[in-house]
Amino acid sequence: MVLVIACFTCPSAADTFGQPDAVSDTGVFTVPAGSSPASNTSEGPQIVRIGTYVVDFSNYNPREGTYQTNFYVTLDSDRPVNTTDFEMMNGHADTVGLLTDTPTRKYFRVFASLDTDPDFHRFPFDRHTLQIVVEPRVKNMEEMILVIDRNSTGLDPLASLPGWKFGAKRAYVMNHTYEGEEIAYSRVVYSYDITRDSLSTFLKFFLPVMLIVIVSLSSLLMKVTSRLGLNASMFLAAVLIHWRIADAMPMVEYATFLDYFMIVTYATLVMVLISGILINRFNEVKDSAMVDMVSRWSIRIIPSVSVILYSVLFLTLLA
Repeated sequence: MVLVIACFTCPSAADTFGQPDAVSDTGVFTVPAGSSPASNTSEGPQIVRIGTYVVDFSNYNPREGTYQTNFYVTLDSDRPVNTTDFEMMNGHADTVGLLTDTPTRKYFRVFASLDTDPDFHRFPFDRHTLQIVVEPRVKNMEEMILVIDRNSTGLDPLASLPGWKFGAKRAYVMNHTYEGEEIAYSRVVYSYDITRDSLSTFLKFFLPVMLIVIVSLSSLLMKVTSRLGLNASMFLAAVLIHWRIADAMPMVEYATFLDYFMIVTYATLVMVLISGILINRFNEVKDSAMVDMVSRWSIRIIPSVSVILYSVLFLTLLA
């Protein structure tokens, strides 16, 4: 048997397992979650109620987009149903343990390895969606329709994923049509949102860079030539930290929040560095008036511009 988990939706109070949600790719409602297998007739498609109770997620690797999970699956129908009638669409089952085996009811535990396509636009404040996607192996909607069993669906309260927090949860049914085929397949999707821990993100990603910026801005109070070496060292340290942090994510074709944050950081450090170069130049020609003017305007302008740019950048996270 093969079963499925896929990506991440944004947290929402409305996105709960208690919500029926059965939508096709074209937005057409398919089968109400409250439908009963008993209402099925022998001439119509087989209705299978499916519930998925996730015990835990583990080994999530955002760079590779892989993770592992284990969960219980319940299958109920008024006709014979088999675990081999279904498959996972974004991974594979490592082991399957059958616990209840009757012609019309199956209850089993699955340990699976899955993958997803992470979105890094907000990195390192990124949000991801881990999904379990179940679809009939060969039977289309004319032969089998899936309905979510709300009573058997959920996420264990003790479930944890180190470095991440669980957010909204959703379970819905959709119709999926493959290219070249006219009839859709009934597909069940269980979604679990995760976000990075805020404190951990600040300590690992932003605290080192902010300390570099603070030290560099503090050097504006200095008028000695040794300030130039300090500013150059701070700039080099920022580049190395950026390289180390960026190595935690794959190459993507778009700029992330971290990229914009580092652009503002580099702009701040470059302004401080230019200020130091000018002061060093005027010190060499003994022009104390220009030294005082550059120092005075640097202290007034550079910190203000830096704070404004950082504030605007962080406000984009609220969008």
